[in-house]
Amino acid sequence: MPQYPNRQFLDFEQPIKDLYEQIDQTKKMAEKNPKIDYTSNIQQLESLIVEKRREITANLTPWQRVQLSRHPDRPYTVKYIDKMTTSFLELHGDRNVRDDKAMVGGFAQLDGETVMFIGQQKGINTKTRQLRNFGMANPEGYRKALRLMKLAEKFNKPIVTLIDTPGAYPGLEAEERGQGEAIARNIYEMVRLKVPVICVIIGEGASGGALGIGVGDRVLMMENTWYTVISPESCSSILWRSWDKKEIAAEQLRLTATDMKGFGLVDEIVPEPIGGAHWDYTEAAAILKKHIIKTLNEIKPFSAEQRVNQRIRKFSKMGFWDEVVD
Repeated sequence: MPQYPNRQFLDFEQPIKDLYEQIDQTKKMAEKNPKIDYTSNIQQLESLIVEKRREITANLTPWQRVQLSRHPDRPYTVKYIDKMTTSFLELHGDRNVRDDKAMVGGFAQLDGETVMFIGQQKGINTKTRQLRNFGMANPEGYRKALRLMKLAEKFNKPIVTLIDTPGAYPGLEAEERGQGEAIARNIYEMVRLKVPVICVIIGEGASGGALGIGVGDRVLMMENTWYTVISPESCSSILWRSWDKKEIAAEQLRLTATDMKGFGLVDEIVPEPIGGAHWDYTEAAAILKKHIIKTLNEIKPFSAEQRVNQRIRKFSKMGFWDEVVD
């Protein structure tokens, strides 16, 4: 995990940054005055940092949670796989066009069991962000994901998908190669998979880009993530012709984990370390791993037919509607 001063801070995390700067100043004073013990001062400031992290995350607005989900220091799919599993074997290509680097997947050992992990991967710096296309998969990415799901089904291995994307890639070439069809095909096929499927929103869960790997027996959502049909910025630009209303849009979209759980669109909220997952990768992965294993144990006893029927009922009953009688 990046440490200060390389750590990046969001606007509302400024009080935490100020405390870190006070620690730096105290350490410099300790170097200049070696006869004076500043240990207790530093420990007190470190305790204040933890309390400030707790205070900030206890009162976040929907827009601030969106910002946390995009935090540049936040762990991505590959980091979670690395921290939660062993013997990860990445598999490549859709056997048709190319290997989409925005979508990663492969078999790994999770607590002694072989599991297929699939997820969107964002880059950690400018070069890798371009390589990973900022986590926005092309049609071949979704076709690769489906190929890996079918492979897992063939060998009767459970599937875990990790969702973190601002949306499927909207470029002309992606549409020409069938972006909409690829996502629709994944949704159709995921409903019918005979093996256990767990979907986890670990960052951004935007639109069809998330749904393309988002149909499963259980859908989990990490505490500081969002899940909705459109980003707050895009919603604001459509409704108000400006991004300036993005905070209002985030509130009106009801996109937080609490909202999604209330709507019945996700099954469980996975807590994060104090201040967010970007503060402690190991703890964040350990918490998520515990929830994944618990959920897998809950759905394993069902037969393949029961799982498929429950999945169909689960997603068919989502949403609210009114009948208008003339």
